[in-house]
Amino acid sequence: MSVPRACNVLMIYPRFSAGTFWNFAAACELFGARYPAAPLGLITVAALLPSSWSIRLVDRNAEDLSDNDLEWADLVMTGGMLPQQYDLIDVIDLCRARGKPVVIGGPAVTSSPHIYRRANFQVLGEAEGIIDKFIEAWEAGAREGVFEGEKFQVDVTKSPIPRFDLLKFENYLHIGVQFSRGCPFTCEFCDIIELYGRMPRAKTNDQMLSELDALHRLGYRGHVDFVDDNLIGNKKAVKAFLPDLRVWLEEHDYPFEFTTEASINLADDPELLKRMNEANFVGVFVGIESPDTDTLIQTKKKQNTRRSLVESIQKIYAAGIFVTAGFIVGFDSEKGSVADAMVELIEDAAIPVCMVGLLFALANTQLTRRLAREGRLHPEPERYPSGSADQCTQGLNFDTLRPRQEVLLDYKRVLERIYDPVAFAGRLQRLAAMLDNSGRKRRTPARDSRRGFSSSEVMHRIITNLPEPRDVFSRTLSHCISSNPRSARWIVALMALYLHLGPFSQYVVGQIDDMIRDLDHAAFDPRETVEASPALLA
Repeated sequence: MSVPRACNVLMIYPRFSAGTFWNFAAACELFGARYPAAPLGLITVAALLPSSWSIRLVDRNAEDLSDNDLEWADLVMTGGMLPQQYDLIDVIDLCRARGKPVVIGGPAVTSSPHIYRRANFQVLGEAEGIIDKFIEAWEAGAREGVFEGEKFQVDVTKSPIPRFDLLKFENYLHIGVQFSRGCPFTCEFCDIIELYGRMPRAKTNDQMLSELDALHRLGYRGHVDFVDDNLIGNKKAVKAFLPDLRVWLEEHDYPFEFTTEASINLADDPELLKRMNEANFVGVFVGIESPDTDTLIQTKKKQNTRRSLVESIQKIYAAGIFVTAGFIVGFDSEKGSVADAMVELIEDAAIPVCMVGLLFALANTQLTRRLAREGRLHPEPERYPSGSADQCTQGLNFDTLRPRQEVLLDYKRVLERIYDPVAFAGRLQRLAAMLDNSGRKRRTPARDSRRGFSSSEVMHRIITNLPEPRDVFSRTLSHCISSNPRSARWIVALMALYLHLGPFSQYVVGQIDDMIRDLDHAAFDPRETVEASPALLA
């Protein structure tokens, strides 16, 4: 095959919806960042492209896309997830208007290619398995096409080191890396097993450490997130990796601290928890979804039914790792209100940060296929409205079995109670009593120190920017500093997130109130007959 010709490739990372749980805008502003996470997918694709191609990256969450950027480009590459859909379509339309060929890849187009049909090229599936076919076609003169990789066949041990050099580190709260893809479980609502399969594929230890070496050489220090959808999906691989990671950290003076996502059965393995602590993992996101056993069984999340969820969370705290968690309202199996039980679990487990959303039937999942068979799935819109592509405000895209108003009221009650400032501060204080970091040998310097802020300045910034009543947060912080100083950094970090979560929860509650009013109006509008109203209630 001939050597690829020179090509100027502009990679554009679309904006996430502003009204999303995950943007943490106020916390970013506090720490001088512009967005929480960097675009790992695009910089991984960049590493797969020919060395003769010149590459620029513009992350529209953190910087402006200029006319000069577009003028420079021979080819535009973009991609992302559902909450980026609105801007993804804008990027495609902008490129088409400027006569720039545009390639789209990633989970959004892989799951719903018809939504993005205006792109010149679609690369579906994992890029490593199909990008060469696209490059070959482009070099041969093709200016449109669809390239689909074989599912679950990519050998991730051959994945290249992402092009971290394309990132502006100062723009982000943390940088992501990936150790494995796939998850062994079969949760009905999840699209991960549809995109990456149920046999988790892991990189080699040397390969993963080489990625961390690259980050370290470029001068990055601080928070690194393992973006694996379930880090412990392949327990054998991760257990073999963690001791090598611990040695690497010791040799490099602990430049990074890590967070990740894992299933709740992490709590069953004391050895694994110990190794994660020794490898400087400080936090983990866990999908809990519901306190109701029948719901967990119906949605095929049986791994959450074999244990006390509260005791499991507390075991993770005892290993010095804080927990953030996901919950969902709107499952078919909910026989009545779930708000009290959900709030009780969150309070008993002292989980400060909870992503509570409405059930959303993602494209190409078991849930979506079942709802379609039952005639309950709503048509997928050509484009979700700007600012609404988040399951906090865009869930329940199907006919619910419980009255829709009841589901929405339940959801509203959960948000109002868990993000009440007194309740949030109380969970932080109880977490501080359980989070055992006494065994950590070293601590990574706080990220704020790289931005020129002292620890005391950061604490002052947080406290003065928190909503009233601020004294409850001040007392929580004082209590943690006096009783568990080795965990204070993470309590402060979680407290900072309330700068976003407090106002965001109020925004979502307002949106839910509007939805309930619309439903009530539709149900009781005297111009409508009783027989005509069910469609409006759907």
